Formats: sequence, structure tokens, C-alpha cells
Amino acid sequence: MADQSKLYRETVKGLWKENPVFIQLLGLCPALAVTNSAINGVAMGGATTFVLVGSSILVSLFRNLIPKQVRITSFIITIATFVTVADLTLQALLPAIHKELGAFIALIVVNCLILGRQEAFASRNKLPYAIGDAAGMSVGFTFALVILGGIREILGSGTLFGFPLFGESFEPWVIMILPPGGFLTLGVLLIIFAQFKKSRARKALVRLEKEAA
Repeated sequence: MADQSKLYRETVKGLWKENPVFIQLLGLCPALAVTNSAINGVAMGGATTFVLVGSSILVSLFRNLIPKQVRITSFIITIATFVTVADLTLQALLPAIHKELGAFIALIVVNCLILGRQEAFASRNKLPYAIGDAAGMSVGFTFALVILGGIREILGSGTLFGFPLFGESFEPWVIMILPPGGFLTLGVLLIIFAQFKKSRARKALVRLEKEAA
């Protein structure tokens, strides 16, 4: 029987406290490469979620059967299988988005976030916790991609999910949908998250000092 409090902690940690992109700085390649629109962020996040949750389930189920000597190889083969399924499914059902994402779907195989969660968590924990960890990290990763893509699309194209937001007088910041715009947007968001984290730590320290006084 899973400890509900532990399951909750493992699930929510990836949403904010240990957000893969904004806190751990993992998976930055797709975060910068495909987020020139919000819909691309949703698609990449969905594909990553499928791969991470699916591979975490298998790795957790067979964690006691996988020899330590070949564990990384086994993890990569498992991840590659789910990536292939996601790639072919997107190609069949959403060819336009598949074309937009291009090779970055296949590169999910080498996303350090996914392999890292298998090695650090799924291979060491029971199934409920592995699913919770994978789901939380996936949602946190998707959230980061959608935020990045949304900001870049709004400023670079004047739209959000393809819907126009401004009138004809709006002059798009073309640089925002180009690679420099990705680095600029990510940098600003990292500064905001770092300042927020520092502010929370400062408030917690002040509260502890008051309680000790």
C-alpha cells in the first residue's frame, strides 16, 4: 500500500519545487528548439509525458529483474521503444505538428530528464511512486514548454495557439520566434524563478528566526 503523503510529495515536486526546466535545467534542447509556438510546446510535452510515464512504469515493474551491469542499456531500449510509438502516432494523426517538431521527437531518446528519472527514481521505487514522479515531472516539463512557447508566440507572431490577439497595428518581434528569442525568454524566466525562490527562502528564514526568538 502506497504512503499517500509520500505519493503526493513525489507527484507535486516536479510541478514547481523541482521543475525540470526552470529549476533543474534539464531538457533544455527541446525547450529552446521547438517552443516558437504554444501548440508545439503542448505537442512536445505530450510526447515526452507518454515516453516518461510509459518507461517509468516498465522500469519500476522490472527493476528487480534488470541486471545492474546493463541497466542503462535497458533503460535506453525501453525509452526508445516508447519514442518510436510516439513518433509514429504523431506522424499518423498530426502530420503538421510532426513536421514542425521534426527530429526533436526522435531526440526524446537522449533527453537527460527521461533517462535521469529512470536511473534516479523509477529503478529504485515501487510502481505508484514511479508513476507519480513521472507524471509530476512530465506536467512540470510541459508547463515550462507551454510558457516558453506562449510568450514567444505572443511577442513573435501576435497570436496564441494560432488565434490572433492584437490588431493589424501590432508589429511582431520576429526575433522571438528565432533561436535568440528562445535563449532570451528562457533567461528572463530563469531570473524570475531564481528571484522567487530566493524570496521564499528569505521569508522562511525570517519565520524561523521569529519562532526561535
